[in-house]
Amino acid sequence: MIIPVYQLNGQGELQEADLQVHSLAELARVEPPGVYTVARTYRGDQAVMLDAHLSRLEESAQLESIPFELDRKQLRAGLRSLLARAAFPEARFRIMVPSRQPAPLLLAAEPLPETIAAVRREGVVVATQRITRVNPRAKSNAWIAARERAQERLPKGVYEGVVVSESDELLEGFSSNFYGVLDGELRTSEEQMLYGIARRIVLEVAADLLPVRLEPVRRAELPILQEALLSSSGRGVVPIVQVDECRIGEGAPGPLTRAIQAGYDAWVERHLEPI
Repeated sequence: MIIPVYQLNGQGELQEADLQVHSLAELARVEPPGVYTVARTYRGDQAVMLDAHLSRLEESAQLESIPFELDRKQLRAGLRSLLARAAFPEARFRIMVPSRQPAPLLLAAEPLPETIAAVRREGVVVATQRITRVNPRAKSNAWIAARERAQERLPKGVYEGVVVSESDELLEGFSSNFYGVLDGELRTSEEQMLYGIARRIVLEVAADLLPVRLEPVRRAELPILQEALLSSSGRGVVPIVQVDECRIGEGAPGPLTRAIQAGYDAWVERHLEPI
């Protein structure tokens, strides 16, 4: 299936882009250099924290020295038109700002993957990779090329890679934020990683359930982790049942992860807004 890719012109109108791709991942490999954000729809035409995504898009452009001003009203109108044309029951959508300005934004959408429900229910296996991420606070597609090379080195059956620092700290997933439960505390990095939008929700929800410590899990602590999880805007909260060769807890989603997952979903329901 070819997914729709459009340019948003200065009048807020969509024009077909000269790109033929089958997924947002493929689009990321062929689009021009720049910064981007990815979010999902709920109930077809609603989203959560869209303005936070747009603020991070502006911040990423600033960090990458891209002279960019966003007209949010025009963008929202363009997104509504994109989603109406795509007509997916639920979608992931991508907004991309090219480095070379002035240039139109790129907008694209794909169906929300059917596998999300299964990974959220059953949990996933992840593996660590030592990568140095340049300018980690900027969500740029330069990172996509680096992580794809690292993805090729992951063992078969691994769902996601986790970036490990030179000092053996688990910083973030390749497309997510990483958390571990150790000694009854939720641990997650605060430095050298991207502040995910879903991470904001997780930290707010988790604070009502257990102490939160903004300090990364270290590789040596993996055997004693009680639980682990990842978060992203497209997937919400996903349990982790194994990291490298270390089974986490009982090798199944743990009770605190389930509580955070339920709290996250409830928070999203309360904060849905029309696109």
